[in-house]
Amino acid sequence: MPAAGPADPSAAELRDVHAAFNAAQLPMALVDADGLVVSANDGLGALLGADAAELRRRPAADLVDLAGDARAWRAYREVLRGRRSRLRCTRRLKHPGDGRPLWAEVTLASVPRGRHLLLSVADVSDRRELQDRLRHLQMHDPVTRLPNRTLFFERLTTALENSSYGSFGAHGDGGTGRIGLCHLDLDGFKAVNDTLGHPVGDRLLAAVATRLTECAGSDPHAHGDGHLVARLGGDEFAILVEDSTGTEQLTALAGAVLDAVQRPFDVAGQRLSVSASIGVVERLAAGTTVNGLMQAAETTQYWAKADGKARWTLFDPERNAHRMTRQALSSSLRPAVERGEFALEYQPLVGMADGAVHGVEALVRWNHPRFGTLSPNRFIGIAEEDGSIVQLGRWVLRTACRQARRWQTDHPEARPPFVSVNVAVRQVWDSDLVADVADILEETGLAPGLLQLELTESAVMGSAGRPLQALRALSEMDVRIAIDDFGTGYSNLAYLSRLPVSGLKLDGSFVRGFQDEAHPNPADEVVVEAMVGLAHRLGLTVTAECVETAGQAERLRRIGCDTGQGWWYSRPVPASSVPDLLPAPCA
Repeated sequence: MPAAGPADPSAAELRDVHAAFNAAQLPMALVDADGLVVSANDGLGALLGADAAELRRRPAADLVDLAGDARAWRAYREVLRGRRSRLRCTRRLKHPGDGRPLWAEVTLASVPRGRHLLLSVADVSDRRELQDRLRHLQMHDPVTRLPNRTLFFERLTTALENSSYGSFGAHGDGGTGRIGLCHLDLDGFKAVNDTLGHPVGDRLLAAVATRLTECAGSDPHAHGDGHLVARLGGDEFAILVEDSTGTEQLTALAGAVLDAVQRPFDVAGQRLSVSASIGVVERLAAGTTVNGLMQAAETTQYWAKADGKARWTLFDPERNAHRMTRQALSSSLRPAVERGEFALEYQPLVGMADGAVHGVEALVRWNHPRFGTLSPNRFIGIAEEDGSIVQLGRWVLRTACRQARRWQTDHPEARPPFVSVNVAVRQVWDSDLVADVADILEETGLAPGLLQLELTESAVMGSAGRPLQALRALSEMDVRIAIDDFGTGYSNLAYLSRLPVSGLKLDGSFVRGFQDEAHPNPADEVVVEAMVGLAHRLGLTVTAECVETAGQAERLRRIGCDTGQGWWYSRPVPASSVPDLLPAPCA
């Protein structure tokens, strides 16, 4: 026998169900497969401001505005076709009495063993209002009542998504498709907080927020609901300009903000003054990311701080590219030494009297895989800042000494040149330079007299303690010590006489004064002649750097410079070319 199916409901049961349906507080309706109301209870009629009987044969979707939301409409159609069992969504309706907003949670589900669907509508306005209130608290700063960081980034993300549709905005409303941002940080706020306390600091922040809002509201080019002013944290604020009209709008707004913030504030009986450093960015929204825009704004704000504060600075792609290059170089300096990306070239130091090569200066080059061959001025400063100069300097010293010894052994018939190596201040302080030099000379077999170390004038003037001890120890090893770029720093020859140095290298700025051979400046020659004369009286040799013409070489020789270095004699050359420049041995 077939299994017994569920018992058919009795007429009494049906009447009870119908009575419960009509008496229910929850607004409900039965809907057929075409989406038309078959029956509605009084609760639904009251909610919609109509008699329940009048709702029969009305499209259920129209009663609760399901067509106003594409996702809800698709789900509704799938439920009608039996492809989905349930729909639940929240819709914004109008109260039938006064037209105020009414939030309704709409549910549509199939009725078990029935041919119809059950539509229920619950008024969740109170719950929605509470949610909105909580969201407002979560999205706004309690001190200034401005949108906080979370809301700012949410709005910025939406603005970029909307603007990406094209130059006419997301909804064809004539938008510009551009976006702007003023990112500002207060100057002097920390002093207020530290001296007067956080309560006064908070009141000052609130006063600043008021002025920022006034500036944003008075912008005649403001689009739609106006500019978003937000507190990102601490004393950091941002003004987001959607559909900006160009950099002129942003810089005018930044100027107004700067003026407004610089006016004194009367807070808690105190007259307080602060200023602002503002980074300004304005660009096409298409192709712009949230992170990219914020990074540009924060970088530009940092430039404003670094350039002296109390100013606005406009984003400069070229300056940013330089910064990014500097960061890339800094992060890859140490690994580059280990990967063997550095190489040395050598520039001759030529005797002014005999024209012979007496020595060579080792000049480091970085064969960067991305940026090509880089000269020292591109990376030595970075290496000094991050400390990698110690590792790099040790490599240069070892490589130069090894090469100088190789020239000596491979060309015993030639007079061996000394090799001159630049030494940074951090190599003296952050490493045992004396031990490094001693170990490398022993390792390579180079005689100490064939090594010259060059230090800048500012590095050795006023030396005491460890630097002076290192210089004396090196000199006692018979290593030559030369002062590089002489004449740009202290020029204290009296003090220089007490240092264990053997030579000076005149800064190129003095030599460049000799370039106009047709109309020489007598003062240039007098200054150089005086320095050379004093140096010689102290027993020091003098090398002229940046010699580029025969006329310069002759005047410097006549004045008494011992050696010259520059393109007139030779550009820096690879190690393999140096033997061809060496003088022949004496007969």
